[in-house]
Amino acid sequence: MKLYHRPQSRSVRPRWLLEEIGAPYQLISLDHAKGEDKTPAYLKIHPHGAVPALVDGDVVLFESAAICAYLADKFPDKHLAPPIGTPARGLYYQWMFYAMATLEPPVLQIFMNTIMLPEAERSAAAAEQGRKAFVDVARVLSQALMGKPYLLGEQFSAADVMIGSTLGWGQFMGLLEGQPELSAYVQRLSARPAFQRAQAG
Repeated sequence: MKLYHRPQSRSVRPRWLLEEIGAPYQLISLDHAKGEDKTPAYLKIHPHGAVPALVDGDVVLFESAAICAYLADKFPDKHLAPPIGTPARGLYYQWMFYAMATLEPPVLQIFMNTIMLPEAERSAAAAEQGRKAFVDVARVLSQALMGKPYLLGEQFSAADVMIGSTLGWGQFMGLLEGQPELSAYVQRLSARPAFQRAQAG
């Protein structure tokens, strides 16, 4: 397996999951400043020239959630996704989609309008709108995690990779201040050896 990667990007998610799995893989870092993610060869792998992308034999995938879901199913013995057809599997799907559709948009909106965009292009109103949306999301996630270590209970899953990585991004921007349940959750995840290996370089 080959994972195309850039530090501090969404590719940290499948890299983290690969470290949890413990299967051999090749990490290929792409330098955006040098245009390595826009070469004709890479655009055949990821048509948008973004990361992550996974090549596993004849399988070529992009989108971090899709890659994580694929990897969790490829290695069922690692128990990173509940069995298909179980109630827990439905809940797992819910949080995998929630990470991308409901949690990430306000975090991204805040990031773009406080850090990423040139100052002249930032919107304080958009950043505030993102913060208000994040408060609502934080309430839902805090309730979901109440009294249990992971989203599905005692079992860590790929859903925790998706939600936890995005919350970690939010913590970097100060969004978890006053959110004890989410802060403790991110701390638990950050203590996992696989997470720490995925953050290295």
